[in-house]
Amino acid sequence: MDTMSEARLHTQQRSSHGGQENSLWSSGFGTKLEAVTPFLGKYRPFVGRCCQTCTPKSWESLFHKSIMDLGFCDVILVKEENTRFRGWLVRRLCYFLWSLEQHIPSCQDTSQKIMESAEVQDVLSGRAPGGAGEGRVPDLMKKEVYRILGHIQAPPRPFLLRLFSWVLLRFLNCLFLSVQLHKGQMKMVHKAAQAGSPLVLLSTHKSLLDGLLVPFVLLSQGLGVLRVAWDPRACSPALRTLLRRLGGLFLPPEANLSLNSPEGSLARAVVHAAVEQLLVSGQPLLIFLEELPGVQGPRLSALGQAWLGLVAQVVQAGVVPDAMLVPVAITYDLVPDAPRDVQHASAPLGLWTGALAVLQSLRRCWGCRQACIRVHLAQPFSLQEYTINARSCWGSRQTLEQLLQPIVLGQGTVIPDTEKEQEWTPATGPLMALKEEDQLLVRRLSWHVLHASVASSAVMSTAIMATLLLCKHQKGVFLSQLLGEFSWLTEETLLRGFDVGFSGQLRCLVQHTLSLLRAHVALLRVHQGDLLVVPRPGPGLTHLARLSAEVLPAFLSEAVGACAVRGLLAVRVPPEGPWELQGIELLSQSELYRQILLLLHLLPQDLLLLQPCQSSYCYCQEVLDRLIQCGLLVADETSSSRPACDTGRQRLSAKLLWKPSGDFTDSDSDDFEEAEGRYFRLSQQSRCPDFFLFLCRLLSPLLKTFAQAAAFLHQGQLPDTESGYTEQLFQFLQRTAQEEECVDPNLAVSAVWTFRDLGVLQQMPSPAGPRLQLSPAFASRDSQERLEQFIRQFICS
Repeated sequence: MDTMSEARLHTQQRSSHGGQENSLWSSGFGTKLEAVTPFLGKYRPFVGRCCQTCTPKSWESLFHKSIMDLGFCDVILVKEENTRFRGWLVRRLCYFLWSLEQHIPSCQDTSQKIMESAEVQDVLSGRAPGGAGEGRVPDLMKKEVYRILGHIQAPPRPFLLRLFSWVLLRFLNCLFLSVQLHKGQMKMVHKAAQAGSPLVLLSTHKSLLDGLLVPFVLLSQGLGVLRVAWDPRACSPALRTLLRRLGGLFLPPEANLSLNSPEGSLARAVVHAAVEQLLVSGQPLLIFLEELPGVQGPRLSALGQAWLGLVAQVVQAGVVPDAMLVPVAITYDLVPDAPRDVQHASAPLGLWTGALAVLQSLRRCWGCRQACIRVHLAQPFSLQEYTINARSCWGSRQTLEQLLQPIVLGQGTVIPDTEKEQEWTPATGPLMALKEEDQLLVRRLSWHVLHASVASSAVMSTAIMATLLLCKHQKGVFLSQLLGEFSWLTEETLLRGFDVGFSGQLRCLVQHTLSLLRAHVALLRVHQGDLLVVPRPGPGLTHLARLSAEVLPAFLSEAVGACAVRGLLAVRVPPEGPWELQGIELLSQSELYRQILLLLHLLPQDLLLLQPCQSSYCYCQEVLDRLIQCGLLVADETSSSRPACDTGRQRLSAKLLWKPSGDFTDSDSDDFEEAEGRYFRLSQQSRCPDFFLFLCRLLSPLLKTFAQAAAFLHQGQLPDTESGYTEQLFQFLQRTAQEEECVDPNLAVSAVWTFRDLGVLQQMPSPAGPRLQLSPAFASRDSQERLEQFIRQFICS
């Protein structure tokens, strides 16, 4: 059976055969569950609680107590019951009648209110730089204000919104099996909206469809018209005109001009007034915190930070008392526009190009709707509360060059007790206009919300299947074995507090997932009647790698710990040595802390997504706890002066007394001096070697790219531009990649930027622009080999 509808049929036809119980998967809580219809929402861990450290009042007041009892709803399942009318004709026109009944509030005199705002009036009267007092005619300035405002937004057209909602509803029903939304999460958002503060939704960005899907979902749930901050680079002028009529917002290009530019000052004043009026009117706003899908560069969106900075500026000025921030995540079985051409990923989408893509999607998917979508709305929290509490968690920070370069070159062994400062996202004009302290607040808030969005994302069945094929069975696996491992990885994901976006009978789930991935895997029937599942090389591997990245956040702590353990054992035991020999070695807790810290500093912030309120030392303890909980490490009692499980009262050392509150954990091992006497061994359980290798392989693509980039240093043609050197490295990775390996251009970009932060590459000015060259510290082959050896210690072959 290849479709989810057949899976539902099998669920409904359950009989009393006891042997069929073995095909049902467990939730991970030790209870055998009945097979349930997909997305019913039972037996799921709750995800999406806001940070108790930064927003304790929101954590308590905005949580829906009976959230787990509400289950899911299918947003695109519109029937006769969803309208006020009944009858034969209504059943055939229910989509149209549903779109007519949606509440769309009117926006009157918005342009006039923006023109009368204090900031715009300062520019018009000449009291601000670029005003009419500097030789410009006030009437011409007013025309310029209206021109900029027309570029930013347009009054939403109710008829066009209803027509577009009807078309989008039919399109989603043709393209997807369901669009699932948790009713309890929606209850929390409604509760936050009733408090009177405007809603600001901060979302991940998996597809260009996200900007249409989230407004559609919230309109169907009675939250009104959602204003979406679109990226102008993604849309052609004709498409921008249409999106503005549907509630879209666009940042004018003049807003990114220098702070001393009159045109830039006027544009930023108009944008600020538009956001101010939007929040005062109570309209919800959607901002994407991630860059466009397929775009090479930083994960955090510069445009998203600019819009969030404007919201924070309005709240801090007291124009509105507060704003409720809602982390949002969208997960797809298969992202509609995921396999995009790298060379054309940043090209703007035209109106006719988009229409043609829609028709092609409909023709391709007509009659075979199989993919599903989950929209996740995490717990809302107060921006005002976060602004007050988050500043107390700020500590000292150093660059990656200051933290790691002496250790890589063998010039030091002590890791400074500070956090890593790594900012890859360039600051735009609206963000640069803020104070330096406010800029830092917006950046850390962006990381905080993006962490919450990713943590609340459900893991889809295609992501679990892709992870199994890439990390455990690159040469192929039999379907009978794949059934058990699919169930195992599902349970492990649920046990780590991450939700999954599927349910049902195991065999039907696996068959349905393989049917979704039929373009990227090959199914070979063998003579015993079993199926051999083999990943297809080339673009198929690249697509599977993108899908498997959705599983990494659930296992990231254990993966970091496993690679750190591999780094400790690399100098003691040969990498190909047996597991029993590696288990003999004693690993001290202080050594483990140090090795985890080294790897944390090396890995990009875009991958780790650490909360700014959590210190690296707290994360080290979390990683160690996870390794013990999953059974990879066991405490060695014989080498310790005091049992590791002793929870007796201890004297607080002086080192603990000055630590910020975020550095305290439930464990008594924060005092590194006392931790020196604690030792661990690798567990000798039969499942541990395979699980250890699985965890290491989750980070292997990134670490291998970094190691290859270090080996390429003496072959690359330098000096060169950053894009030119990245292209050189990408071609080198393609030449040296093995058949079962995929080469991701984004990993090459991460390697170049990490080496730039580490001080391996330096940016030097030139008449043609900044150019990269090798720094003097890494000009010799010896230092380059030291760098490669430092990275390869974390790789488990």
